[in-house]
Amino acid sequence: MSQTIFITGTSTGFGKLTAKTLAQAGYNVLAGMRGVKGKNAAAAAELAQLPNISVIEIDITDDASVQQAFEQALKTAGRIDVLVNNAAVSGFGLMEAYSIDQVRRMFEVNVYGTLRTYQAVLPVMRAQKSGLIINITSGASGHTLPFMVPYLASKFVVESITEGAQAELAGFNIENVSIQPGVYPTEMTNGAKTGIDADRSDIIDAYGPGAQEQFNALGAALFGKMAKFEMNPQTIADGILELVQMKAGTRPLRFPLDAIAQGTDKEFINARADIKAKWLAAYSE
Repeated sequence: MSQTIFITGTSTGFGKLTAKTLAQAGYNVLAGMRGVKGKNAAAAAELAQLPNISVIEIDITDDASVQQAFEQALKTAGRIDVLVNNAAVSGFGLMEAYSIDQVRRMFEVNVYGTLRTYQAVLPVMRAQKSGLIINITSGASGHTLPFMVPYLASKFVVESITEGAQAELAGFNIENVSIQPGVYPTEMTNGAKTGIDADRSDIIDAYGPGAQEQFNALGAALFGKMAKFEMNPQTIADGILELVQMKAGTRPLRFPLDAIAQGTDKEFINARADIKAKWLAAYSE
């Protein structure tokens, strides 16, 4: 029997590509998105006409919507073998220039949205005594950059959720993996998808043109690298397919997919794992 895979944020970008890629590989895909009959009606119709895809309305910022979506998923498929937490928003700007409400909006999607889907799917996976949850974080989710502090902080939290859940859910054979993408040309980076940016113009003005110049230089560098390394979003969809097809119990906790990093991301992940092992050993003596 083909596995059933629930993916959030499938109207654009990584999510849409992943839905198509997994469906083409023969998996039963439940494509979750907001506004199925509204702003994303065209994307919903496009995916719904493809073999092996069922589109499900879900707003990950709304408790009731998440519960209803997973109830519908179970009625449609009978089980959920894999959850891909892809839905997210980006955001840029000076940390001080973010109002607290704007940071809350960021965390409502990127952090609480992830927690909502975990809590909705885990009873199913625990009953099945099997499952895989893949979380899309960031290539910089082990450190931070200026002008991206709230966004990367939210991705830090998802890394923490992934790592902590891996230990808590091991007894139920539920694996957790975070994918760290680098900078890819998707709607999130090209401006087509609205982000949650710094909103306090008085603070932005107080920093003066120097901060804007620094921000522009950072953006130019990131986009330059993206072009130089020919970053293709299909890499993420193919990586998710690879994880799904791995034998249960063999999947890594972190799965970096960032050519721009030139292996430094893997070095960082390995070093962090080594240091954690020493820390745990010190506390268990």
